[in-house]
Formats: sequence, structure tokens, C-alpha cells
Amino acid sequence: MSLCILGMAEAFKAKEIAVNSLWPQTAIATAAMVSLAGEVALQRCRRPEIMADAAYLILTKSSRECTGNFFLDEALLRSAGITDFDRYAVSPGTPLIPDLFV
Repeated sequence: MSLCILGMAEAFKAKEIAVNSLWPQTAIATAAMVSLAGEVALQRCRRPEIMADAAYLILTKSSRECTGNFFLDEALLRSAGITDFDRYAVSPGTPLIPDLFV
């Protein structure tokens, strides 16, 4: 997947189309998580809104200046000055499950 991002970023650069990737730092509360780990695991996840907020930051960047990048939701939001991540937690204060692919 990473090689695809790099290849597409270069291929579309002349057309000013950006290609980036965004990964969650921790598990996200989705139906897939319930299927994999059960309802109890959701208490140790973040809500999908964290990904939406991080994606917004990427999508509002200049395609000329931001392409071929690999972002983690939390790191990207921190770089934008967002430090309150409890608002994204399904159960604030509960230890979070790290994402399986990071």
C-alpha cells in the first residue's frame, strides 16, 4: 500500500492531485472492531470522528505541497495544536488498543 501511495503521488503530481495515506494510532470503534474483538473492546477504542478531523486537515492542505505522505491521526492533529484526545475516546480514561497495522 505504501508503494502505491508513493507511485500515485508522483504520477498525479503534474495534475495537482494529492495522494496521501492516513492511519489510526489506536483502534477505531467500528462494526469491524466488534466483529474482531467483541463489544467489550469498543470501550478501548476511539470514535471515528478522530479520523474525520484528521482527514479534514489533509484535504484542506495544498495538493502542491502535501502529497506522498503517511499520516497518523493523532500526530497530525497534535501538529495542528489539538491535544485533547479524550473527546474522541469511547470511554475516556480507559487504556486504548493500539492499531493493528501501525
